[in-house]
Amino acid sequence: MAVVVGFVATNEGRAALRRAAEEARLRRTRLVVINSNRGGKDLSSADAERYDSELASVRRELTDAGIDHEVRQLVRGQEPAEDLIAVAQEVGAEVIVIGLRRRTPVGKLILGSNAQRILLDAPCPVLAVKADQVPS
Repeated sequence: MAVVVGFVATNEGRAALRRAAEEARLRRTRLVVINSNRGGKDLSSADAERYDSELASVRRELTDAGIDHEVRQLVRGQEPAEDLIAVAQEVGAEVIVIGLRRRTPVGKLILGSNAQRILLDAPCPVLAVKADQVPS
């Protein structure tokens, strides 16, 4: 069993990571952090280096906090929703944690295809968190 979180280096992603770490601690289970990128020709080497650096920072923070964790960077050409759902099934996730951001009126019509797909297709409960008002 595990808590799975989708992480991107945004205020929403950081809020989701903090809440997922709390859930893992409360549930006394492992935290699986997923950073999913479509990859291919659209992922520049500068972007790849930035992602590596961000994930190294996440690993340090979780290690320092004493949280049992695994960080996976997935560049398989899939949508992030597909990756999160697949990992949640693989590890028998108790919960998936995702970050949500405010959307424009047009964006609200879509909700965010990844968020909607995760909410509808996840094999377990999904906890959606909003970004903190003040970035940390």
